[in-house]
Amino acid sequence: MPGMDGVTPLAAPDSPFGLPLWLGVAVMFGIVVARAQATYWLGRAAGTGIARSRWGDRLGRDRLARAERVVARYGPVAVTLSFLTIGVQTAVNAVAGATRMPFGRYLAAMLIGSALWAVIWTVGGLGVIWGAATVASASPLAAAAVVLAALALVAVIVVYRRRRRARQALTHEQEAR
Repeated sequence: MPGMDGVTPLAAPDSPFGLPLWLGVAVMFGIVVARAQATYWLGRAAGTGIARSRWGDRLGRDRLARAERVVARYGPVAVTLSFLTIGVQTAVNAVAGATRMPFGRYLAAMLIGSALWAVIWTVGGLGVIWGAATVASASPLAAAAVVLAALALVAVIVVYRRRRRARQALTHEQEAR
């Protein structure tokens, strides 16, 4: 409904869940916090087990202690930034737990990262997913073609990288002779 000056006032959009945007962000925030906490505590349990095992002996107690110090110091930045990536977040949270990052520092970094993740995915990421689902439902063949093209691109990249690594290994082997 236009305002008195003929300009339509901005209204907060709905989230992809059909909820008010703030509630969608809150739901996503709760989901990511629960997942990150579970990953941290599973990593912490695994790290404690590794530290007490033969693997801990093989790695060396001094190396484990040094890794814990590095993660305690620089880990919070890595934790926060990991929420802006795809595929790294779980590993960083698990490593933070495994190296026993102090919980207070981890919690602060995780809450900031979780808030960023929730806003990004509620406003942008899920919008893209819902849009793709809408397009796919309107034209399943076009959607299948896009998926196949993406898979082909990934396959080409993987094959290219493997061949390049094999060539580099062969070159290094020849240089070593």
